[in-house]
Amino acid sequence: MRLSDLSASDLSRMIAARKVAPSEVMADHLDRIAAVNPAVNAVISLRERDVLMAEARVADDAAPVGWLHGLPMAVKDLCATKGLRTTWGSPLFADFVPEKDDLLAARMRGAGAIFIGKTNTPEWGHGSHSFNPVHGVTRNPYDLTRTAGGSSGGAAAGLATRMLPVADGSDMMGSLRNPAAFCNVYGFRPSWGLVPGDAEGDTFLATLATEGPMGRTVEDVARLLQVQAGPNPDVPFDRPNQPFADLLTCDLRGKRIAWLGDWGGAYAMEPGILDLCEAGLRVFQDQGAVVEAVAPPFAAERIWQSWVTLRAMLNSNGMRDRYSDPAKRALIKPETIWEIEQGLGLSADAVHAASVIRSQYFAAMARLFQTYDAVVLPVAQVWPFPVEWRWPQSINGQTMDTYHRWMEVVIPISLIGLPAISLPLGFGAAGLPMGMQLAGPLGADAKVLAMAQSYHLATDWPGQRPPQ
Repeated sequence: MRLSDLSASDLSRMIAARKVAPSEVMADHLDRIAAVNPAVNAVISLRERDVLMAEARVADDAAPVGWLHGLPMAVKDLCATKGLRTTWGSPLFADFVPEKDDLLAARMRGAGAIFIGKTNTPEWGHGSHSFNPVHGVTRNPYDLTRTAGGSSGGAAAGLATRMLPVADGSDMMGSLRNPAAFCNVYGFRPSWGLVPGDAEGDTFLATLATEGPMGRTVEDVARLLQVQAGPNPDVPFDRPNQPFADLLTCDLRGKRIAWLGDWGGAYAMEPGILDLCEAGLRVFQDQGAVVEAVAPPFAAERIWQSWVTLRAMLNSNGMRDRYSDPAKRALIKPETIWEIEQGLGLSADAVHAASVIRSQYFAAMARLFQTYDAVVLPVAQVWPFPVEWRWPQSINGQTMDTYHRWMEVVIPISLIGLPAISLPLGFGAAGLPMGMQLAGPLGADAKVLAMAQSYHLATDWPGQRPPQ
């Protein structure tokens, strides 16, 4: 077994016990990247090997400064990294090198990670297919003709191929969960506010997106979450950090899980996805949990109406300066232009109405959680699709009216900031991976991770590697 086959937690323990050196870990992962990345294109802006090895040798002799001490990490290319090219997948920033880390990067670097490069993402993170004009497309490790998902597609593919031991991602719509499902790994969307952002721009209304951890084991996810989480006194709505990795023991007997399926038929699903989810739910039942199919607690179309309105408001105002410049606008992808233009004519009344719907939906889900410990939905409505597509135009003959309607199933979680993890389900008839979302009430991150750990110990789907 190679070092790159081990979990980040195991590598961290071995480094702390001086059973292995960070330079050995670095060399093995860089060898893996050299062998695999040309075909997959998950790791971008890779730094020079000699420089990285020199940094790793320094870590060999240094006292550990945190859980990530000496571990190689590639940071998602939507997160600014000091001295390391950060492009957001946009030709407007193709050569941009930040002068400081974003808070997330600073926390991971401060915990001892050695940044080797970045992970690929869609331009501006828009769309669940990781391609852009700066770095090209990231391919699915299980079928190189298919997408790895997005926007954390590079992170998910890098984990699946053992190029990275653990990875960060971010999630506004489903960007931590969808690529995890498509690449047979774990992606955790924390309760909104647990992983704070930087004090830039609006920090009161922008409550849809969050950053979070990804890994091949739930323990790795929990440990990285502990590094990422914790209050930022410069922003509102913080949540306290917890020792998540010490809270992973869970007795599933008597736990009640609500199976929401396709939301009462509202969400079109390609054949085989619901069947695979139901097989995954039997893992919980086998451990004593009670799984019940329940009716959707709220109208799907009202959730969508609230989502697209609030998302358009945030994207439009956040990107307005670039859109207003014709030269810059010409270098922005059409999906992002659409997002901006959707928000240009929004009235205060429309935004308020969308927020009221969001509030009503949160209350409906809170009532559901009075009966159930967790809810489960599929992570995606389609299997990983061809890399040549920009996005799926239809599902089972039903036309998708926006570039992201095909992943609408993630929105019941994202709109109200619930903690949710993408659990790998194995593989469909074509050998492609899929996942299901396990979500809990706001603030129940530790409980969701503990339930996921029980599932992982019973299945370990990420242990089934992609074809060599």
